[in-house]
Amino acid sequence: MLTAFEPRIRRLNVILPYLLAAFIIMPILELSVLFKVHDYMGLGNTLAIVIFTGVIGAFLAKAQGMLVIARIRRDLAEGRMPAPQLMDGVMILIAGVLLITPGLITDAAGFLLLVPAVRGAIRTWFRRKLEEKMRNGSVETTMWRW
Repeated sequence: MLTAFEPRIRRLNVILPYLLAAFIIMPILELSVLFKVHDYMGLGNTLAIVIFTGVIGAFLAKAQGMLVIARIRRDLAEGRMPAPQLMDGVMILIAGVLLITPGLITDAAGFLLLVPAVRGAIRTWFRRKLEEKMRNGSVETTMWRW
């Protein structure tokens, strides 16, 4: 017998490993990398690198975000759907969050997301996965109620 909560529990089981990685495993990895860099370069240089990458990354994310917003406005004014630009905007937002998060692994991931070719590859991969799920009939949507 299915309960009303079973679909929610199934979705939680899918999301839980990602949450575990994001909130437990990543901080441990970040700290271990920071300690290795500290051992090699010293405290001052390590702090300078973390602060520098955060500031530069936030500036780059803002600049690229403004360019994407301009492209979205242009496409909308011309009557086109700005789907690629919307995906770029989401990835730039994620890059900004990663870059202001202290740590070198998240900084590297954030800087990678600021590279247009990397975003294009991710966009292509995501589109292929979505098309595959649509062909297989396995696309699920969730409506959240607050």
